[in-house]
Amino acid sequence: MKKTILTIAIALITVFGISSSSFAATTGNSSQVTTMLAGISNVSEIEVHGNVQLYVTTGDADQVKVYNDYYAEDALVQEQNGVLHIASYTPEKLVVWVTVTDLSKLSAYDNAEVKSFGKFSSIDLDITLFNNATAQLDMDAYAATISVDDHAAADLSGTVTEGKLSHARSAFLNASNLTATELTTTVLDHPHRHFHPVEFAAL
Repeated sequence: MKKTILTIAIALITVFGISSSSFAATTGNSSQVTTMLAGISNVSEIEVHGNVQLYVTTGDADQVKVYNDYYAEDALVQEQNGVLHIASYTPEKLVVWVTVTDLSKLSAYDNAEVKSFGKFSSIDLDITLFNNATAQLDMDAYAATISVDDHAAADLSGTVTEGKLSHARSAFLNASNLTATELTTTVLDHPHRHFHPVEFAAL
C-alpha cells in the first residue's frame, strides 16, 4: 500500500513539475515581456519612426507601456521636453501603448502604424503622416488638422468641430466616417520626401 501511494506521489510530482516548466518557458518568452516606463509626464507631442505599432488612448495620467524587452533591442522610447520619441528598426514591430491626457501633435514616419484605442479625445490635434505610415483613429476633438503625405494612409472616424484635411495624390485618406461641423479638404500638389534621422541614445 505504501509502495502504491509513493508511486502515485512521484507520478503527480513529475506531472506538475513538467507543467510548471512549460508554463515558465511560455511566460519567459520575449513576446510576453512588457516594460512600463517611469517618469513620463506632460506629453504633448509624439513622434514615431521605423517599424513601430503605436496604440494611443486618452486617460487621466500619461503612461507608456512597451510590449517588448526593448532595452535588448535597437529601439528608442524616450520623452524630452514634452515630446515622446519612439523609434525601432527591428524586423518585428515594436508595440507601444501610450496613454496621454492632452496630446496636441502626432507625427509618424517610415512604416509606423498608429491606432486609437477607444475614442481619442483632444481639444486641438495636429497629425502628420509621411512615407508609408498608417493611422486608424476614432476621434472626439474640437479642432483637428490632418496631413497625409507620400504613400501614407489614414482612416478617420468620430467627430470634430473644425477639421482641416490635406493629402498627397499618392496617399490614401478615408474620412467617410468622420463627422465635422466645418471641414475643408486640400490636395497637396507637390508631395515630397520626408526623412528625419533619429539618433539612438545609449540604452
